[in-house]
Amino acid sequence: MARDHGFHPVRITRVVDETPDTRTFALDARFPYRAGQFLTFKVCGTLRSYSMSSSPDTDTEVCVTVKRVPGGLVSGWMHERLRPGDTLEATLPGGSFCLRGDVADRPLVAYAGGSGITPVFSLVKSALATTRRSVSLLTAHQNTDAAIFREALDTLAARHPGRLTVRHHLDDRDGLVTAETIGTLADSDADHYLCGPEPFMALVEDTLKSHRVAPEHLFVERFTPAAPEKAPATPPEPVAGTVTVDLRGERRTVPQRPGETLLQSARRAGFTPPFSCESGDCATCMARLTAGEAKMRVNNALDPDEVAEGYVLTCQAEPTTTDVTVVYED
Repeated sequence: MARDHGFHPVRITRVVDETPDTRTFALDARFPYRAGQFLTFKVCGTLRSYSMSSSPDTDTEVCVTVKRVPGGLVSGWMHERLRPGDTLEATLPGGSFCLRGDVADRPLVAYAGGSGITPVFSLVKSALATTRRSVSLLTAHQNTDAAIFREALDTLAARHPGRLTVRHHLDDRDGLVTAETIGTLADSDADHYLCGPEPFMALVEDTLKSHRVAPEHLFVERFTPAAPEKAPATPPEPVAGTVTVDLRGERRTVPQRPGETLLQSARRAGFTPPFSCESGDCATCMARLTAGEAKMRVNNALDPDEVAEGYVLTCQAEPTTTDVTVVYED
């Protein structure tokens, strides 16, 4: 039987203003989780994933921290409407942006741009509490007012002298982060964790690669919503095969297209299937193959038993047989 990927009520117990546009929501939620994971919420008829800023090893509450995005439907609603005592629907924790369990002494270097500090803060707290690892952290924000968790990080560094080093980069004071800045942290013997806006992450990834940091020592979390898919000027020719999608009791069939995921095929069929991260981490888009086979590019959410039973992440699954049928189960 599939693991529980459904939605469950969680009650808000506290709301904390971190910055003028960032709030932490403490939840009355009693489930196990790992530092660096996230929850997917059903809000305003849509789904959004938010990382937990709390650590299961140091904090008694489960907390998610949400930065308000200009024009953001969900983040704006959460900031304007949610108060202690309100209830949200959320999945159980998901995501693989977590500490490795076999490297107790390996240095850890983290890079956090903007609200990317949220899962990184969780990781840093757990690393300090459960390992002997030294931790170096670079945060990047536009200015002091935008610096999420700045005081908490400074307090944590004072509590762990010699183990935690925090560098706060402020764009209005220091200019944009440069490759030279990143290069001072590019220890090839360390694990490197990265989360933030795409330009920031591209700079860090490129710089670390140029300093010969091995791919297996680079851990990246992308939670920027996927851009809407643009139809190509000339649609690719269909291949010999079909994709049949069953959603909410309705069944539609479309020709297969090369390189297209089952989620993309479902959209092309006119459905609005469930999805959230589109990176293979959250299982919001999971469905079951009842005919044919498909291969997932990434799977950080489904257990081997679920895969054996035919479940796939439709955002990552491409057909490998001529005809495929996928069923989204309630």
